Amino acid sequence: MRRQRNFLLFMALAAAVATPALGQTVTSPGAPASGDANEATSIPDFSRIWRHPAFPWFEPPASGPGPVTNRSRWPQRTGDSASGTLALPPLPPGVEGVSDYDQLVGDYANPILQPWAAQVVKKFGEMSIAGITYGNPSNQCWPMPMLFIYKEGTVEIIQKPDRVLLIYTGPNTDVRRVRLNDRHPDQLTPSWYGDSVGHYEGDTLVIDTVGVKTDRPYAMIDLFGTPYTKSLHVVERYSLRDYDDVKGAIERNKKENWLFGGDIFSGHRGKFLQLHLTIEDEGVFTTPWTATLTYVPGADVLGEAVCAENPHQYYYDGSDSNIPHAEKPDF
Repeated sequence: MRRQRNFLLFMALAAAVATPALGQTVTSPGAPASGDANEATSIPDFSRIWRHPAFPWFEPPASGPGPVTNRSRWPQRTGDSASGTLALPPLPPGVEGVSDYDQLVGDYANPILQPWAAQVVKKFGEMSIAGITYGNPSNQCWPMPMLFIYKEGTVEIIQKPDRVLLIYTGPNTDVRRVRLNDRHPDQLTPSWYGDSVGHYEGDTLVIDTVGVKTDRPYAMIDLFGTPYTKSLHVVERYSLRDYDDVKGAIERNKKENWLFGGDIFSGHRGKFLQLHLTIEDEGVFTTPWTATLTYVPGADVLGEAVCAENPHQYYYDGSDSNIPHAEKPDF
């Protein structure tokens, strides 16, 4: 796991580039949410590459129900790869520290979890304490479902009049397609990333996602194994914000998450892309909960990562990952 962390740190630092100026708005010929197709709509310009190098990834809300977080903590030592359980003793409970990426012990006492889901999270945490790196969509090279897909800390947003593409990369490459000003079909077939429809509300892109596939290996929404069901419903609200608007979220990010690429957030004074999430799943959670992810501009070119090129688990027991495969070649 330590070598995996060093590799991720190297990749994150290699991808860092100077931040260009960010445009404010673009004019789109697409139909506005009001339905007036004869009127051009001014929409915010999100089309570029954005970065959020943080593990896990959710920024807890300032108040109210929030995501499952890690009970195991380590010191935030920016730029020092020799941190965490593999190099330093973990901090005792209650002492200031950030999520220990080497020991993923989800807080199964979080009141958002129904009892059965709390037991699932607790079991995964016990495995991690025992030194077992359990399978998840990332380390097994499977498509990442909502909300696990945010582990890929780099996303390119491409806006079109009738759709939005979100291309995530690192350690894999996953693509979400959002239909604008449309509805979910009455007969919905579950899929890897779910069915996503969106619209603009002023300066905000709102995306509604349902129908995330559940009959798949590693059906979890985070690194702690938090499950989801067919009732998972995710609402994303994307907007461009200034530093003063997001500094609270940045501080919560620094307090909770391991910034494996260093703190690239606090010194940035251009535009940020802030994603505000509302999550509900009546099969898993006792209440809807919220979180944010705050992105800074990234490189001009998106690199492609293909996890399945090397299926060997160099970080655990030396076996091969359970990657998707065919029984015979298709050529």
